[in-house]
Amino acid sequence: MEWAAIVTVLALLQYQFFGFAVGGARRKHSIPAPAMAGHPDFERVVRVHLNTLEQLILFLPGLWLFVAFVSSSYAGPIAGVLGLAFIIGRGLYSRGYTRSADARHIGMLISFFPIVILLLGGLIGAVMKLVS
Repeated sequence: MEWAAIVTVLALLQYQFFGFAVGGARRKHSIPAPAMAGHPDFERVVRVHLNTLEQLILFLPGLWLFVAFVSSSYAGPIAGVLGLAFIIGRGLYSRGYTRSADARHIGMLISFFPIVILLLGGLIGAVMKLVS
């Protein structure tokens, strides 16, 4: 459970950092609030922030379901590694997307697969616990 807690905090801190980046891009490109468009570079920074929120909605429950229902002494460390892969993927997604929309794919894939594994692991573990 400790691994999941650490990864949760790191993922949320990364999300907060992306939010600060939106504020910085807003100032850099003179985009007044509440406008969400006005310069392509600003819009890409906004998309990183919003897409990360969209992914967190799947990632965080998946992480905690995996830890709760995968009955293995390795569930915590495995969840931690998958969580770190998600965070690294989000970082690469941000780095790529803020440079060019076409450069976001690797980071997106690296952060997508841990979500799928965590959700499927949590689902399978819950079903197995239910039927046992």
